[in-house]
Amino acid sequence: MIVHHLYSGGKDSSLAAWILTKLGYEVRLVTVSFGLLDNWRFARETAERLGFEHRVLYLPREVLEKAADMAVSDGHPNNAIQFIHEQALEALASLPEVERVSDGTRRDDRVPFLDLPRARSLEDRFGVAYIRPLLGLGYKTIRELTERLFLVEIRESEELEKADYEVELRHLLRERGIDPLKIFPKRHYQSRVLGWRERPDSLPFPKSPRRNP
Repeated sequence: MIVHHLYSGGKDSSLAAWILTKLGYEVRLVTVSFGLLDNWRFARETAERLGFEHRVLYLPREVLEKAADMAVSDGHPNNAIQFIHEQALEALASLPEVERVSDGTRRDDRVPFLDLPRARSLEDRFGVAYIRPLLGLGYKTIRELTERLFLVEIRESEELEKADYEVELRHLLRERGIDPLKIFPKRHYQSRVLGWRERPDSLPFPKSPRRNP
């Protein structure tokens, strides 16, 4: 059973990928890019260190432009990030080879997060299963598990080498002459997984992770 898992290289999406393998899924990691930057390579590096297959899914720049408009209009990034995430899920779910999609959204997340009606709508419209391994886990449990499993780098968002939606959104705002710190929180910390702290012996790994363009 193959599941295509939206992946940023952070601790949440990495933990979700690990849980999926423990449930018996063949996990294929997918990082979204708009083609402005090559920051997707940070997710690929992490994926290879963890032993997962990885690919990049390119979305139209128009999606990012609309998200930037939303962020500027709102004065905060919440709706913009939510919009990008929904577009990413729909783009992934629309691929003919995809039967199951997944992400690392958590029980306590506000954005990005699909409520039950939106989750059901995604499944119904695209004929896929939408799996969220972290949906029943709180912050404390996730922290305990990720600290045990992974080597994690935590830094301020502006400084961290990461592959999430924020990076290209911040870049586009700068292209427009807008300081992202006027929209994003000034002190916001995020994570990137650097590798296994102690590689679980029972975890099935592909022998040679394949790269897809």
